[in-house]
Amino acid sequence: MALEVRPERCVVAVDGPSGSGKSTVSRRLAIAVGGVYLDTGAMYRAVTWAVLQAEADLADPDAIAKIALETELSIGTDPVAPHFAANGTNVDEPIRGPEVTAAVSAVAAVPAARRHLVLLQQAIIAAHPRIVVEGRDIASVVAPDADLKVYLTASAAARAARRSAEDATDVAATQADLARRDELDSSRATDPLRQAPDAIEVDTTGMGIDEVVQHLLTLLNSKVSK
Repeated sequence: MALEVRPERCVVAVDGPSGSGKSTVSRRLAIAVGGVYLDTGAMYRAVTWAVLQAEADLADPDAIAKIALETELSIGTDPVAPHFAANGTNVDEPIRGPEVTAAVSAVAAVPAARRHLVLLQQAIIAAHPRIVVEGRDIASVVAPDADLKVYLTASAAARAARRSAEDATDVAATQADLARRDELDSSRATDPLRQAPDAIEVDTTGMGIDEVVQHLLTLLNSKVSK
């Protein structure tokens, strides 16, 4: 039986590279604690969709920043059915497509765009008593005071297999794309992908979803019960 933790307030920060299981685990964890869920990566994807719609130059940070500031985002935080809209258009499907996936790291590397989205993310966190937030800079930048900070990781092969199964893509091509995105996200000047010093690393390579969620619930219980 899963251990349920329902503190009056809690913020859980889940960081890690693509394919480590962040989204599925975070949504399940949010349900278990009776909270909401925020996918910050989807926010960057929604802005990337707007950038592509505007046919802006991905090498022009000023153009990207302008679009990020002007794009109206609608963010659903229900862990059962999260949704995103940009400028009134539902973008749940297109933000997961290959065009957005190929461009999102370039958009996310623009400092002004990141600053804007981080402020939006922090406002959402402040508005909810219990929330699980996932992304690549949550524990270190967005929610440095989170009650529990977790860095999910997995082997390159496991990550590629998971992502290719989700997207119905070739495993080798997916692994190459994940390596490309890891390099871009880890080497960007602003808020690079990294494990916060006080985050707990959890390698999900040999773990099922239920096992990972149970482990995080146990960690959270030990944090909030002190």
